[in-house]
Amino acid sequence: MKKREDLRNIAIIAHVDHGKTTLVDQLLRQAGTFRSNEHVEERAMDSNDLERERGITILAKNTAINYDGTRINILDTPGHADFGGEVERIMKMVDGVLLVVDAYEGCMPQTRFVLKKALEQKLTPIVVVNKIDRDFARPEEVVDEVLDLFIELGANEDQLEFPVVFASGINGTASLSPNPADQEENMRSLFDTIVDHIPAPVDNSEEPLQFQVALLDYNDYVGRIGIGRVFRGTMKVGQQVALMKLDGSVKQFRVTKIFGFIGLKREEIQEAKAGDLIAVSGMEDINVGETVCPTEHQEALPVLRIDEPTLQMTFLVNNSPFAGREGKFVTARKIEERLRQQLQTDVSLRVDNTDSPDAWIVSGRGELHLSILIENMRREGYELQVSKPEVIIKEIDGVRCEPVERVQIDVPEEHTGSIIESLGQRKGEMLDMSNNGSGQMRLVFMVPARGLIGYTTEFLTLTRGYGIINHTFDSYQPMQPGQVGGRRQGVLVSMESGKASTYGIMGVEDRGVIFVEPGTEVYEGMIVGEHTRENDLTVNIVKVKQATNIRSANKDQTTTMKKPRLMSLEESLEYLNDDEYCEVTPESIRLRKKILDKNERERLAKKKKYAEQA
Repeated sequence: MKKREDLRNIAIIAHVDHGKTTLVDQLLRQAGTFRSNEHVEERAMDSNDLERERGITILAKNTAINYDGTRINILDTPGHADFGGEVERIMKMVDGVLLVVDAYEGCMPQTRFVLKKALEQKLTPIVVVNKIDRDFARPEEVVDEVLDLFIELGANEDQLEFPVVFASGINGTASLSPNPADQEENMRSLFDTIVDHIPAPVDNSEEPLQFQVALLDYNDYVGRIGIGRVFRGTMKVGQQVALMKLDGSVKQFRVTKIFGFIGLKREEIQEAKAGDLIAVSGMEDINVGETVCPTEHQEALPVLRIDEPTLQMTFLVNNSPFAGREGKFVTARKIEERLRQQLQTDVSLRVDNTDSPDAWIVSGRGELHLSILIENMRREGYELQVSKPEVIIKEIDGVRCEPVERVQIDVPEEHTGSIIESLGQRKGEMLDMSNNGSGQMRLVFMVPARGLIGYTTEFLTLTRGYGIINHTFDSYQPMQPGQVGGRRQGVLVSMESGKASTYGIMGVEDRGVIFVEPGTEVYEGMIVGEHTRENDLTVNIVKVKQATNIRSANKDQTTTMKKPRLMSLEESLEYLNDDEYCEVTPESIRLRKKILDKNERERLAKKKKYAEQA
């Protein structure tokens, strides 16, 4: 069988923050992809603002480098399980993977997640032990851990014979020896391993065309762009082809543009052959998993499986007293258009209409997946409200099942007891507990996903910020009875509208933790703090001290105010209860009660209580 020896297709997979994107940077630099005077950002592959700020890869990216006459197509994948849909589809486009593992942290939950996907596709692996220059690096133990993981995940004999390269992405060095002192000044050993071990694609470009879309992009000038691999045959600009739709229908279209990848740029090319990774425009309604083939030889490739959503939230038009003040796009039509636009490129997302024209149920892969969408929307000028995230319950063989997550926790030894207790209360089941020698304990649990909503803040408090928690979806399992997780504390709710005053805040400080600073505008029904007890309390935070001409004996100016707790978007979403909304605008994130009027809330609460007793 003829092979294209001048081409290799690989994906880089790893747990979040193990250095994939930095490694790709170095490969690009050392292959001479950039001009010597070209300014290149750090983590050049992370092109989105949110990716740069958070240091995570959200969207899969492709790039290509030329090394000694071989073109290496590299796909940098997200390491976070919420974006697992991307990882799974990328595995279909490549012939091998670079599994990057941190030389100190070793195998993490997402390492397992992404490796499982690669082994299922029978891909050829190369293991890169990265950050070899780190303090406490333990490269040899990490290689043993990786081998155990391969065996546990059912790797075949060929896959178990994986080569190992030891590297430091940040320094741009690599070698085949685990000793940090043996690092070579460049990454040639990694390049050579890729060329020697990753199989070259089969050259069947004489046969009829088959191209499958694995990723989508959108461009205002050319519309929807399908990114994927030519599995067979040749595709040319101007060619008339058939698009085999997922629903079984067939559409005809003409290929208007084909883009190849080199470095960080897309360049227009006239034709692509079997094995090439390309982007194609000219099809308006192309979707992930659809096959492009000749009109006279219609043969679809197997459809790609896409991970089902596990979490849902209701997105609503903002109807708070401050609605329309800060956002540019506030109407139901605009919000719905934006959500539908997101569906163009994000295949793991679902948007369903509700009985109300002003509300939609949006389902995604996890809290991060949905909060990234909300954050992007508010940055674009949208104003909306969202409800508490809820897990999606499924009926499997007549049994109600809920998503269960595999949780891995690294904490200092002294906090182990409180973590085991707190996850026990959230119906967590401990699978493993190990000590890696430096006073750090590693705990592995299975926890229902609803038990993890809102757990991060509690976890950071329990471990004083020294703990690291990672979790990834494992499976659907029969639902645990009773309440799991959730917030225990009540909230402080503003009874008036106006500006929060220092005097008002200091008057209620001893009742709990305040969420707003003096001068913040509040409205009736807005949540302004957390109560120390389990019930909600209505407070007047806008109260102003009455001025008199009598001097007070105790000096006012010596009183100091506690620092308020200002919450990020993720913290606010995690914090919500069933009867609350999070109001999101380009300027502010506010928590509020669904029913703003105090008397109305109390009346409904009584009704509910009577109904429960009856």
